[in-house]
Parts: sequence; C-alpha cells; structure tokens
Amino acid sequence: MHNVTRNPGEIHIYRDASAVSRALADIFVEISQTASADRGRFSVALSGGNTPRAAYELLAESPACDDVCWSDTYVYFGDERCVPPDDSQSNYHMAQETLLSKVPLPPKNVHRMRGEVDPKQAAEEYARVLVDDLGPTPQLDLVMLGMGPDGHTASLFPGNNPETDSDKLVRAVYAETQQMWRITLTPKVINAARNVVFAAEGATKAGTLAAVREGPYNPLQYPSQIVSPTNGRLIWLVDESAAGQLSKI
Repeated sequence: MHNVTRNPGEIHIYRDASAVSRALADIFVEISQTASADRGRFSVALSGGNTPRAAYELLAESPACDDVCWSDTYVYFGDERCVPPDDSQSNYHMAQETLLSKVPLPPKNVHRMRGEVDPKQAAEEYARVLVDDLGPTPQLDLVMLGMGPDGHTASLFPGNNPETDSDKLVRAVYAETQQMWRITLTPKVINAARNVVFAAEGATKAGTLAAVREGPYNPLQYPSQIVSPTNGRLIWLVDESAAGQLSKI
C-alpha cells in the first residue's frame, strides 16, 4: 500500500511527558481562541490517556482556564470504551473528573458517546449528533489523538483496515486485545478536522513513531498512518524518549 499524498505533519519535541502535556494544553487554548474569534464556536474531540489527562488538569486551572471561552466550546470524543459513563475506564469519566466539571462549560455543550448501550446503536447515534451539530460533513476545529505502542489511534487497531466503512462517521469496533467493544470516529471525520494533534511520550512509542512517520505506508499494521488531514494542520507533540528513533527531525 502506498499513499503519495501523505501529510506527515509538523513535529515538536519536548524534554519529557509533562512538557508534552503543557504544550497540548497550550495548543488547545490557541486553537480555541482562533475558532471563537473566527466562527463563534470551538468544537473539539477529546482523547483518553495519561498525557491528555495531565493537559486537562492544566486547562482546568488558571491561567489556561481563563483563556478559553467555555460558553463557545463544544466537546465531543474521539473514541470511547463500551462501559457506563461512571466507569473508571470511560474516557468521558476521565475528562469529566479532570476538566469538564471544573470549568464553566454548559453541560448541553458536552456530547459523550453512550458506551452503555449497544455499540452499533451508540455509533449511529453519535454520527447523528455530529451531523446535527456540524452538518453532513462534520469539521471539528481540533481532534486530539494519542498513539499506542502498537500504532493504534482512537479505536483504530492494527489488523483491522482503518478504511473499512470509509463512508461512515462513527464506527463500533471490537478490540480483540482488550476483549471489549469500543466506539470511534472514523478517518473520514478525523481527516476533515481543521487541526489534528497527536501526543506521544515514552520510549515504548519510539520504534512505532519512527515507523509511522518514516516507514512504508501500511495502515493495516500502523493505523496512525491513516491520519493525514485533507486541508487541516497535523501536529505531533512528542517527548525526547518517543523521538529517540527518528532519523528526520
């Protein structure tokens, strides 16, 4: 498989994981301000994971908290585990505890994926939410992503073609490695975003990051390679450990 139009995006390397989290919080603020000024609303798809968690904690505090127009902010999710919203594994639960409940964000502006209902039903419902809010070809201002050591992102896992159901906006996925259902935005939505930001840290990601950015195009093995915004900005925020095997910096 080869894709000559891949957008590798820009890469920013930081000392450690905490510096990556701070950079992620800063870019959230920057994009939110641009979106609010330009369009009067800021739409963001949040991610799970440790780096976003630390970024959310920063965003819930001054000065970052004061620099975001929360009434203009509309929150979505990139993916979700099929668990109830109060489950410790829920991405919504983590975001709610660290950020959403701590800032003046109108509850009606938060759109969670309903992990507690049938996965396919939840995916169809969420696609309707996106279309109702953002139109037939939803364009988010910011999609936050992580990358697993196996190269997965959102709930797009190795071994499953990330382009399956490529016309859909949201998909239900069974994650074999975790023996559980998950709900995820599809590449169609991710790649339509104005800004896509990957955060990756730690030496366990180093080989994968080098393969994703510099290796042959094989999204079946490395689903993160499918992320290539059509007209948007792709930004990688990584720490020195994750960047350790890159040859082009």
